[in-house]
Amino acid sequence: MSNDVRRIGSGGPWEEAFGYSRAVELPNGLVLVSGCTSVVNGTFADGGPYDQAVNSFNAALAALKEFGLGSEHVVRTRMYITHARDVDEVGRAHKELLGAVRPAASMIIVSGFVDPRLVVEVEVEAYRGEGGGAA
Repeated sequence: MSNDVRRIGSGGPWEEAFGYSRAVELPNGLVLVSGCTSVVNGTFADGGPYDQAVNSFNAALAALKEFGLGSEHVVRTRMYITHARDVDEVGRAHKELLGAVRPAASMIIVSGFVDPRLVVEVEVEAYRGEGGGAA
């Protein structure tokens, strides 16, 4: 593995157990944020689909901040939801947080997550830009 690849963790319970990082920055300035849910500081944050989406995106944006990036750097999002009925609520959260940026986006309905209380998980990709280098 290249030493130019930077990784950060969130301290979440599954990172060590499953062997992954919260986010990874590649030498070309692309930052990939792993799936984020409504688990905040190791505790499930109550709320419906909208609240879970906001919490999930805020966790992803916090990871980007560790690399010196903000929502304006987001180029792609993926939203995983467990029910089609939640499309509008999750989409509303996406628009409120990232509508000005208008990243490429996907919303996918899945059968479930590792905790049945979770109904939303998001992934975010951001780009630092040419010659941006590490923060």
